[in-house]
Amino acid sequence: MAIRKIVTHPAEILEQECKPVTQFDKKLGKLLDDMYETMIEFDGVGLAAPQINIDKQIAIVDVDDHHGTIELINPEITESTGNQTGPEGCLSFPGLFGEVTRAFKIKVRAQNRKGKYYEMEAEDFLARAIQHEIDHLHGILFTSKVSKYLDEKELEELNKE
Repeated sequence: MAIRKIVTHPAEILEQECKPVTQFDKKLGKLLDDMYETMIEFDGVGLAAPQINIDKQIAIVDVDDHHGTIELINPEITESTGNQTGPEGCLSFPGLFGEVTRAFKIKVRAQNRKGKYYEMEAEDFLARAIQHEIDHLHGILFTSKVSKYLDEKELEELNKE
Protein backbone atom coordinates (compact mmCIF):
# COMPACT_ATOMS: atom_id res chain seq x y z
CA MET A 1 0.00 0.00 0.00
CA ALA A 2 1.14 3.51 -0.70
CA ILE A 3 0.26 6.96 0.51
CA ARG A 4 -0.71 9.15 -2.42
CA LYS A 5 -0.24 12.89 -2.82
CA ILE A 6 -3.38 14.94 -2.12
CA VAL A 7 -4.37 17.33 -4.91
CA THR A 8 -5.16 20.77 -3.50
CA HIS A 9 -7.34 23.50 -4.93
CA PRO A 10 -7.02 25.00 -7.51
CA ALA A 11 -6.59 21.91 -9.67
CA GLU A 12 -8.66 21.21 -12.75
CA ILE A 13 -9.38 17.58 -11.82
CA LEU A 14 -11.22 18.71 -8.67
CA GLU A 15 -13.84 20.51 -10.74
CA GLN A 16 -14.63 17.96 -13.41
CA GLU A 17 -17.04 15.05 -13.78
CA CYS A 18 -15.23 11.75 -13.19
CA LYS A 19 -15.49 8.73 -15.47
CA PRO A 20 -17.37 5.61 -14.33
CA VAL A 21 -15.33 2.58 -13.31
CA THR A 22 -15.68 -0.28 -15.78
CA GLN A 23 -12.80 -2.57 -14.75
CA PHE A 24 -12.96 -4.33 -11.41
CA ASP A 25 -9.53 -5.90 -11.00
CA LYS A 26 -6.52 -6.13 -8.68
CA LYS A 27 -5.42 -2.66 -9.76
CA LEU A 28 -8.71 -1.23 -8.45
CA GLY A 29 -8.25 -3.13 -5.19
CA LYS A 30 -4.77 -1.68 -4.76
CA LEU A 31 -6.07 1.82 -5.52
CA LEU A 32 -8.79 1.45 -2.87
CA ASP A 33 -6.20 0.23 -0.34
CA ASP A 34 -3.95 3.19 -1.19
CA MET A 35 -6.90 5.59 -0.84
CA TYR A 36 -7.64 4.21 2.63
CA GLU A 37 -4.00 4.56 3.72
CA THR A 38 -3.90 8.11 2.33
CA MET A 39 -7.15 9.12 4.05
CA ILE A 40 -5.86 7.81 7.41
CA GLU A 41 -2.44 9.43 6.96
CA PHE A 42 -4.03 12.85 6.39
CA ASP A 43 -6.63 12.39 9.15
CA GLY A 44 -9.66 12.45 6.85
CA VAL A 45 -13.04 10.72 7.09
CA GLY A 46 -13.40 10.40 3.33
CA LEU A 47 -11.39 10.58 0.12
CA ALA A 48 -12.43 10.71 -3.52
CA ALA A 49 -10.26 9.57 -6.43
CA PRO A 50 -9.92 13.04 -7.99
CA GLN A 51 -8.27 14.17 -4.73
CA ILE A 52 -5.35 11.91 -5.62
CA ASN A 53 -5.44 12.93 -9.30
CA ILE A 54 -7.48 9.97 -10.58
CA ASP A 55 -10.41 10.67 -12.89
CA LYS A 56 -12.67 7.81 -11.73
CA GLN A 57 -15.91 7.55 -9.75
CA ILE A 58 -14.34 6.04 -6.64
CA ALA A 59 -14.64 7.26 -3.06
CA ILE A 60 -14.12 5.85 0.41
CA VAL A 61 -15.62 6.95 3.70
CA ASP A 62 -14.85 5.89 7.26
CA VAL A 63 -16.33 7.95 10.10
CA ASP A 64 -15.28 5.49 12.82
CA ASP A 65 -18.71 3.94 13.32
CA HIS A 66 -20.17 0.43 13.00
CA HIS A 67 -20.19 0.70 9.18
CA GLY A 68 -16.39 0.55 9.01
CA THR A 69 -14.77 1.55 5.74
CA ILE A 70 -17.29 2.11 2.96
CA GLU A 71 -16.05 1.77 -0.60
CA LEU A 72 -18.22 3.65 -3.10
CA ILE A 73 -17.68 2.89 -6.76
CA ASN A 74 -19.95 4.57 -9.33
CA PRO A 75 -22.18 5.72 -6.45
CA GLU A 76 -25.49 7.51 -6.78
CA ILE A 77 -27.81 8.93 -4.17
CA THR A 78 -31.25 7.46 -4.85
CA GLU A 79 -33.12 9.12 -1.97
CA SER A 80 -32.53 11.98 0.42
CA THR A 81 -34.63 13.43 3.24
CA GLY A 82 -34.33 16.10 5.89
CA ASN A 83 -31.68 18.75 6.35
CA GLN A 84 -28.64 19.19 8.54
CA THR A 85 -26.18 22.05 8.75
CA GLY A 86 -22.72 21.54 10.15
CA PRO A 87 -19.01 22.20 9.75
CA GLU A 88 -17.07 20.65 6.90
CA GLY A 89 -13.50 20.68 5.81
CA CYS A 90 -11.72 19.01 2.91
CA LEU A 91 -8.26 17.50 2.45
CA SER A 92 -8.02 19.45 -0.84
CA PHE A 93 -8.57 22.74 1.06
CA PRO A 94 -6.17 22.48 4.03
CA GLY A 95 -7.18 24.67 6.96
CA LEU A 96 -10.46 25.83 5.37
CA PHE A 97 -13.77 25.09 7.10
CA GLY A 98 -17.34 26.16 6.54
CA GLU A 99 -20.93 25.44 7.45
CA VAL A 100 -22.71 23.36 4.83
CA THR A 101 -26.33 22.21 4.62
CA ARG A 102 -26.91 18.69 3.32
CA ALA A 103 -29.58 15.99 3.48
CA PHE A 104 -29.88 14.37 6.93
CA LYS A 105 -30.67 10.89 5.58
CA ILE A 106 -29.71 9.34 2.26
CA LYS A 107 -29.99 6.07 0.38
CA VAL A 108 -27.02 5.21 -1.86
CA ARG A 109 -26.56 2.66 -4.62
CA ALA A 110 -22.96 1.81 -5.48
CA GLN A 111 -20.64 -1.01 -6.44
CA ASN A 112 -18.00 -2.70 -4.32
CA ARG A 113 -14.44 -3.52 -5.40
CA LYS A 114 -15.68 -6.69 -7.12
CA GLY A 115 -18.32 -4.80 -9.13
CA LYS A 116 -21.29 -6.11 -7.15
CA TYR A 117 -24.08 -3.55 -6.64
CA TYR A 118 -25.28 -2.78 -3.12
CA GLU A 119 -27.56 -0.27 -1.43
CA MET A 120 -27.16 1.35 1.94
CA GLU A 121 -28.77 4.01 4.07
CA ALA A 122 -26.87 6.62 6.04
CA GLU A 123 -27.84 9.50 8.27
CA ASP A 124 -26.31 12.38 10.18
CA PHE A 125 -22.47 12.65 9.98
CA LEU A 126 -22.05 9.53 7.80
CA ALA A 127 -24.63 10.88 5.32
CA ARG A 128 -22.77 14.22 5.29
CA ALA A 129 -19.42 12.54 4.58
CA ILE A 130 -20.85 10.36 1.78
CA GLN A 131 -22.56 13.34 0.12
CA HIS A 132 -19.30 15.35 0.32
CA GLU A 133 -17.32 12.56 -1.38
CA ILE A 134 -19.96 11.87 -4.07
CA ASP A 135 -19.96 15.61 -4.85
CA HIS A 136 -16.21 15.33 -5.57
CA LEU A 137 -16.95 12.72 -8.24
CA HIS A 138 -19.10 15.29 -10.05
CA GLY A 139 -16.67 18.19 -9.72
CA ILE A 140 -18.70 19.86 -6.95
CA LEU A 141 -16.60 21.36 -4.17
CA PHE A 142 -17.86 21.96 -0.65
CA THR A 143 -16.87 25.62 -1.01
CA SER A 144 -19.76 26.07 -3.46
CA LYS A 145 -22.18 25.07 -0.68
CA VAL A 146 -20.71 26.97 2.28
CA SER A 147 -23.16 29.34 3.94
CA LYS A 148 -20.53 30.69 6.34
CA TYR A 149 -16.78 30.16 6.64
CA LEU A 150 -15.49 29.26 10.09
CA ASP A 151 -12.27 30.28 11.77
CA GLU A 152 -10.47 27.87 14.11
CA LYS A 153 -12.07 29.33 17.25
CA GLU A 154 -15.61 28.93 15.84
CA LEU A 155 -14.77 25.40 14.71
CA GLU A 156 -13.53 24.44 18.20
CA GLU A 157 -16.76 25.81 19.73
CA LEU A 158 -18.88 23.74 17.31
CA ASN A 159 -16.84 20.60 18.01
CA LYS A 160 -17.44 20.98 21.76
CA GLU A 161 -21.24 20.87 21.30
